[in-house]
Amino acid sequence: MSERRHAIPLPLGDAVPFSKGLMARALVVAGLDPERAYLVARRADRDLVERGATSLDLERLGELAAEIVGEEEAATTVRRLRRLDALQKLDEPLLLLIGGATGTGKSTIATEAAYRLGITRVTSTDFIRQTMRAFFSEEFMPSVHYSSFEARLALTRAEEEESGDAAILGFLDQTRNVLTGVHAALERAATEHWSLVLEGVHLVPGMVAVDVPGAFVVQCLVAIEDESLHRSHFWVRDYATDGLRPLEKYLDALPQIRQIQDYLVERAHRHDVPVIVNNSLERAIGEVLDLVLRRADQLVATA
Repeated sequence: MSERRHAIPLPLGDAVPFSKGLMARALVVAGLDPERAYLVARRADRDLVERGATSLDLERLGELAAEIVGEEEAATTVRRLRRLDALQKLDEPLLLLIGGATGTGKSTIATEAAYRLGITRVTSTDFIRQTMRAFFSEEFMPSVHYSSFEARLALTRAEEEESGDAAILGFLDQTRNVLTGVHAALERAATEHWSLVLEGVHLVPGMVAVDVPGAFVVQCLVAIEDESLHRSHFWVRDYATDGLRPLEKYLDALPQIRQIQDYLVERAHRHDVPVIVNNSLERAIGEVLDLVLRRADQLVATA
């Protein structure tokens, strides 16, 4: 059974009757947070009543949005709304790949982007790695039994000495194994016509296959430039999960995590994969949405 992405119609009052709820939903997809999206939708509804009209265009919506979110953000929102139409015209399922080192906020961004795009399937490469651990013993496939920043511990002494960079070599060995499961998951999603958001450190630019027949694939990498901000993410996560993951383990491993991030960013630049700098969560989510909508617009324009 195939499954289309949830359509987010633009209820401007022409083909689709105006609806505050649908308008707020479309504005959320365009990058506004739910509270301000509802304020803009309510302002548009009041405008229709005041003018005795049943419809409005995007230019008028932009003017009304500017009263609430400012001209710059209103212009960005309207631009994304125009591109949203292109995304809805695509027949292929969307496979959104969000890579990044541990603690960069990629799982939060992935979950929120999926919600705003109406995608119900979100998973991680760590989930795939955990599944592989159940099937392959540590003796047979040692690297998948460690965290990405600890995979060097799975190397033999000869491998470590040959590498000169044990952290990266161990991480790449683990990545090659995990990508076997990743590629199978992407192919299954394309075959079944599922849209999917997949996040994880193993989505290494140039290593993960982005040419998936029957699917619209968008890849990006999330990074945190400031080390102190990166460190603070682990404190926030520790508080939010009530210590589910041992904080000291991640803080002690921050040099290796940052080393892996530097490697991922370098590869992203080399393979033309957009790097989303997560200095602000809301801005980073907006950039991911903008990337998806822009790529959809380009694909429809060249079709």
